[in-house]
Amino acid sequence: MRKLTIDDVAQRAGVSKSTVSQFLNKRYKYMSEATKQRIGQVIEELNYQPNGLAKGLKQNRSYMVGVIVANIDYSLSIQCIRAIEKELQDSGIQVIICNADENPEKESKYIEMLVARQVDGLIVFPTGTNTSAYSRLIDNNYPLVFLDRLVEGIVTQSLLLDNEMAVKIAIQELVQHHHERIALLSLPIGVNGITPRKERLGGYKRAMEEYQLPIKEQYICSAPRDGIATVLKGLLDLPEPPTALLASNDIVLAEILKFANMNSLRIPEDMSVIGIDDAEFAQIYNPVITTITQPAYEMGMQAAKTLLSSIEESANAVPITYRFPPTLRQGKSVKDILE
Repeated sequence: MRKLTIDDVAQRAGVSKSTVSQFLNKRYKYMSEATKQRIGQVIEELNYQPNGLAKGLKQNRSYMVGVIVANIDYSLSIQCIRAIEKELQDSGIQVIICNADENPEKESKYIEMLVARQVDGLIVFPTGTNTSAYSRLIDNNYPLVFLDRLVEGIVTQSLLLDNEMAVKIAIQELVQHHHERIALLSLPIGVNGITPRKERLGGYKRAMEEYQLPIKEQYICSAPRDGIATVLKGLLDLPEPPTALLASNDIVLAEILKFANMNSLRIPEDMSVIGIDDAEFAQIYNPVITTITQPAYEMGMQAAKTLLSSIEESANAVPITYRFPPTLRQGKSVKDILE
């Protein structure tokens, strides 16, 4: 049986081959709804399957995109990946997902592997140290989008949260409940300064100054995940322990809640808590934890759209840094200490 071609679809639908091609590539800008329906109906009737490999070779495209995640454990990473995959698959593009585990060497190898596989572009949650690899991609007009983090000296399309605003909203919420002794807990900022952690620390200091609150170095703590409990114990043993804890991400928040459960620390009676990032468990904890959320799904969707635009108009892409606004999700984990 002869294999069906795009010519067969065009003849049956009464349109040109280029119109069918535009339909298959989801380019409907100048196509009427009637034409779209007619082509779609013919494709269904003929059970036509486009030859993806031939299409890719002809257009010098693989119709694959690589996503390199710095750490897939974060709720932000998972939600962004879901949105990226949906947006790209809706455009007929397959996604290869790689987890770098905050390891620059691993990230570098993934970049090499994905470029060798001729993916059309990369969305990267960068570890921050592979500046030469990022620069080579940019010098070659390779479509590249950074998500959640920036890299010093690298100018490309970048999307991330307004991290300083996120901390300011949290401090404001605590100040409205008359807290002055506010501690910030974070994972280590790292040698190259992981963007959200670095910016949230800067935002904490600026917000405390703005509200004329003392900045005590012993209230600014960072530790790896397995060291958070030790840090918390040290804070509680201070002559003047904090009355409120600000968790700089979902992993830190999880460790705080785990510590609270294991040490009979009541939230908010003994300690008020706010977390940054939209961790799902914050909504099912008792009491519900107040969080500063970032629109993770929207961020992923916009990253995919930005990459698609860069792929199609690589010569005209203007590098921008776009920051998404955070929002307060009210819970019951903040106590007014004057009541």
